[in-house]
Amino acid sequence: MCQNCDNCSVQGAQIMVSYRKRGNVWQYEISYKDRFGKYKKLRKSGFTHKSEAILAASQTQIEHPNLSSAKSSEEPLISYYKRWINIFKKNVVSKITYNKYQNTAQHIYEIFGDLKLKELTKLKYQEGLNSFAKTHAKRTVSCFHKQIRACLLEALDEKIIINDPSRKAVITGVERPKVNKFLSYNNWSKLIKNLNTNKIDEMIIFIAAVTGMRYGEIVGLTSKDIDFKNSYLNVNKTWDYKYKTGFMKTKTTSSVRKITIDNQTLYKLKEYLKLHDIPDKQPIFMNERNHVMVSAEINKSLTNKLECLNIPRITFHGLRHTHASILLYKGVSVLSVSRRLGHSNITTTQSTYLHIIKELQSQDQDKIVSILDNVTK
Repeated sequence: MCQNCDNCSVQGAQIMVSYRKRGNVWQYEISYKDRFGKYKKLRKSGFTHKSEAILAASQTQIEHPNLSSAKSSEEPLISYYKRWINIFKKNVVSKITYNKYQNTAQHIYEIFGDLKLKELTKLKYQEGLNSFAKTHAKRTVSCFHKQIRACLLEALDEKIIINDPSRKAVITGVERPKVNKFLSYNNWSKLIKNLNTNKIDEMIIFIAAVTGMRYGEIVGLTSKDIDFKNSYLNVNKTWDYKYKTGFMKTKTTSSVRKITIDNQTLYKLKEYLKLHDIPDKQPIFMNERNHVMVSAEINKSLTNKLECLNIPRITFHGLRHTHASILLYKGVSVLSVSRRLGHSNITTTQSTYLHIIKELQSQDQDKIVSILDNVTK
């Protein structure tokens, strides 16, 4: 090979490499056949010396034996990720899960822009992850990382990239202030007595407090789901309040259940329905603008109510924990509580409320000793 000419080439069976001086810098050009037999070209310039261009061209061929992958590495991360979720996730995961993947795509673009796959180093990836972590909880950052990493591992498998930039990434996030998991019996009772159940948000809070239902289950209720004759709520679906896709299946098959309610709750529901005049097939907590409150809105409403009543703050989901805890403390069996909550099995209930069950077991031991003492006297 001539070392001094401006144009030089090396030809193989399927690959031809040429070098050219453009101004003050050198460029290499690799012509190759793709898997369809069509000739493609891969160029890169900016080398001060021809020897540097030769070395870079050789390195490219070593790292990307089929060379198509080298061309693919020019694709932006965001573009590859969108194609990946469309091919591997769209018709496999649920609509809600796919929406989560799409949300990740939006965040990828906001953080990495049009950064090419080959330009995504470990340092740049970690910087992007750290930037995302400034405004998101650690759990959210972890989910974000897992979805991107799955995509990058696919690119690694295809030899589009030669290293995994997401390997050993450090996951951080915003520390959320600690919130009580449940209310005491007195505060629970105080909250229930001071709710205006003619208002949509406060009626939702009331139903959560007296049934332990999940938020999606509550906002998925229609008037037909209320059995006034037999005093129960029929939980057979949920409402997608986050992505607004309408009615959905319950979390699990065991979530389909009938929840017994008291006469006061039935009366409040009857008065609520009279006041709001809601069509049979429409969620009873949808307002006149066809809007169902999202979790952030109901949590804000609950926080404001608790502040007004001088009650320690809990999340909306904390009402479910409160309901279950109070039932257990009042002597309702773990099995009954499990069925009322719609848990898939009693083990879930036991593990969730282990601290309460242990406390109750301790009290039971005292009862057992007391019974035996009375018998053996």
